[in-house]
Order: sequence, then C-alpha cells, then structure tokens
Amino acid sequence: MSRRRRTTIIVACVSLAAVLVWLDRTKISPQRQSTPAGPQQQSQRDFEKYDGKTFAIVNVVDGDTIDIDVPDGKYNHTRIRLWGVDTPETKSPKVAPMYFGKEASEFTTKTCIDKKVTIYLDKYKRTRGYYGRLLAYVRLPYGKFLNELLLTEGLAYADLRFRHSLYNRYKQLEAVARSQRKGLWKNVTHEQLPGWLQKRKPKLMLGKKQ
Repeated sequence: MSRRRRTTIIVACVSLAAVLVWLDRTKISPQRQSTPAGPQQQSQRDFEKYDGKTFAIVNVVDGDTIDIDVPDGKYNHTRIRLWGVDTPETKSPKVAPMYFGKEASEFTTKTCIDKKVTIYLDKYKRTRGYYGRLLAYVRLPYGKFLNELLLTEGLAYADLRFRHSLYNRYKQLEAVARSQRKGLWKNVTHEQLPGWLQKRKPKLMLGKKQ
C-alpha cells in the first residue's frame, strides 16, 4: 500500500470518527434523555408520592375506580383502580351496564366521596395497570378498606386475573359473601357475571339455585 493511500485512509477514518461524535452530541444523546422511565423507576416514584399518604376523593368513576385530589402527569387528579376487586361495569364503552353495577357505584360514592382516604400500594407488585391507573388498597377514615368492604357486601368479585398480596384473602371474602347470598350474590345468574369469570367458573352455582 502506497504512503499516499495510507494517509488518505487515516484521514477518512478520523473524519468519520468526528462525524459520529457530532451525531452523538446533537441527535443521539437527546433521544436517550427523552426515553420514558421504566417500570421500576415509575414504581419508585409512585411509592414516594402516594404510599401511606392521605388524599381526598373528588370523583367516583365506577364502583372500583376513583379519583383523588393530587395531579398525575398531565391530569389534574390521580385515577385509582382498586387492587384485587372487580365491580360490575356501568360506564364501559365495550359492554352495557351490568347487573348490580349501579348499586356498587352508589355504595362507593356514598362511602367515600369527599372523604380523606389513605392509599397503600403493593410493594411486591406493579403500581400501574394497563391504562396507567394507580393500583391501590384504599383505607377509609374509620380504618376499613374500601376494597374489602365491596367484597364483604357482595358488591364486587374477587379479581382472579391478577395476583397480588391479598389474593387469597379476597377470594375468601368473596366466598363468604356468596355463601350468605349478600348483594349481587342473591340473584345473579351465570350470564350476568363478567366474561373473565364465566370462563374461570363455568359451573358456579348462583342465585336461587344455591
């Protein structure tokens, strides 16, 4: 290889390196900095902001979904989905209002609207659901948890789709309410159950057949 050719190659390599450094500083680095926080970082921030802290409930969306008076990103309030329970839908765009959905929503509204509640997150599980809502256990001013009250009063199903720290306890609470035919368990039919529960318990005895 001639000396001139070797010099040309060295100059080209140095120029390429300079271009790559420039691209890294002007384009690539900002993109890295704007990358959204990962689940672990999100959970850490949520624990610092919400866990064990008290907030006022300002809106009841549904029996198992509420808003508290603290901003969350671009939203003025934080939306909470109760861990471990599933109340019958009343406002879903995908399904018509379900049996006992109205009663569940009215119970949640009467029980906690405008009251201050304490929020607890599950330290062994994620803090956010599929739609970005905060997943939490909600303790009422007099000490009881809204999640558990909905189950014991027969106003919600123990949500078996997602594991959490109180999974087995919530199953037991539902079983007791079902055996006592409280709330929706008095007359609900298999066809009125949520779709996910129909698939999991195809032979569940309900209503007057018990």
